[in-house]
Amino acid sequence: MPRIKLQPLASYQATFFITVRTTDLNYGGHLGNDKVLTLVHEARVDFLARRGWTELDCAGTSLIMGDAAVVFRAEARAGDELRIETAALEPGRSGFRLSHRLTRPADGTLIALVETGLVCYDYQAGKIRPLPGAVADICGQGKS
Repeated sequence: MPRIKLQPLASYQATFFITVRTTDLNYGGHLGNDKVLTLVHEARVDFLARRGWTELDCAGTSLIMGDAAVVFRAEARAGDELRIETAALEPGRSGFRLSHRLTRPADGTLIALVETGLVCYDYQAGKIRPLPGAVADICGQGKS
C-alpha cells in the first residue's frame, strides 16, 4: 500500500504548545489518530487569532475543512508536551493549506506531520467563496 508522504517545511510561521491529555489517548495508550486533528484544530484557531481572524471570519470569509492528511512518525503519551508548528501555504482560487509539525520538545521527537486543506465558505449561502488577498499574502511566508 502506498503511503502518504508529507515532509517537514524549512520554517513555520507560528508555534503552539499543548499537553496530551488522558482523553487524547486511544486503547493503545498513546495519542489517538482522531485526537491529532483535535490538537491541530487548537493550533489552527491560535494561528488565525494571532492575525485577528477566526474560522468564521478569516479576513472576511469563513473556513471549512476540505481535506486532511496525517502521517505518524512516533507515539505521544499522556503528559507529553507537544510543540505544534503551523504554516500557511499553497494559496488557490478559493482556499489554502495549513502544514503542521508536531514534535515533543523534551527529546526532539517528531510525532506527526499534518496538512489540512481549508476552503473559503459562505455558510449562509452554502457556497464556496474566493480566497481573500490578506490570506493569500500570508501563504508561504517565513516565521513571524
